[in-house]
Amino acid sequence: MNESPLPFFAPGTDPGASFVDLLRRTSSEPAIIQEALSEALIPEIAHGTTVVAIRFADGVVLAGDRRATAGFTIASRRIEKVFPADATSGIAIAGAAGPAVQMVRLFQTQLEHYEKIEGEPLSLEGKANQLAILVRSNLPAALRGMVVVPLFAGYDERRDRGRVFSFDVTGGKYEELDFQANGSGGVHARNWIKSQWREDIGRDECVELALRALFAAADEDAATGGPDLVRRIFPTVATIDATGYNALDDGDVEARAEGVLGGREEGAGL
Repeated sequence: MNESPLPFFAPGTDPGASFVDLLRRTSSEPAIIQEALSEALIPEIAHGTTVVAIRFADGVVLAGDRRATAGFTIASRRIEKVFPADATSGIAIAGAAGPAVQMVRLFQTQLEHYEKIEGEPLSLEGKANQLAILVRSNLPAALRGMVVVPLFAGYDERRDRGRVFSFDVTGGKYEELDFQANGSGGVHARNWIKSQWREDIGRDECVELALRALFAAADEDAATGGPDLVRRIFPTVATIDATGYNALDDGDVEARAEGVLGGREEGAGL
């Protein structure tokens, strides 16, 4: 059996501690594969962190913290991660902030274009399928580290209920029957939601649960921004039900957040 010879390095040419860089320098694989594996192709970029989508009795809640990080640096304290997709659906982004916002704008335009051409909006399932196509088209960039993994939620007028969809980087689409969370703090947020969610949860209680989940994630994950009482920065929250997409104003979210924090200070937990 012929085996590939081990690479040799001249004195003074240290191969370095990065196996990815070493593979890029010595592999005989096509250049495109080497480039896709390289961790040094792009500089540090801003990444949005934790977002949640929770279904309640009459609709869904979308919420996200406001922090974006670039490596170990806070790139932004006020980034928006929750957006309307159209009148009855919304999207929450986690991952590379620039491509994610671009994807949101393209998705919004796609839904508007379809409605103008066809004379009626896409079904909620159809909207989720369109977003899956956009996520899949970002796969080459995702292989270079610019991963975008959104959450999509909306009110399905045909089924008279809220629905939540999650995606993977290949464009795989999955409907969640109750809730989902994405981003670096997603696992902590999911664990908190799992302990308190129930089928008949109401709108206001669901909003407070979303806030508690984000605060719990911020306690465990350095990339997730907690409530900033000094700068008055609080999560972005929106509800979607039969009345459509409704973004909570800053004063409402601040009052709810301070109520949650007040309970925590009194020993009632997050």
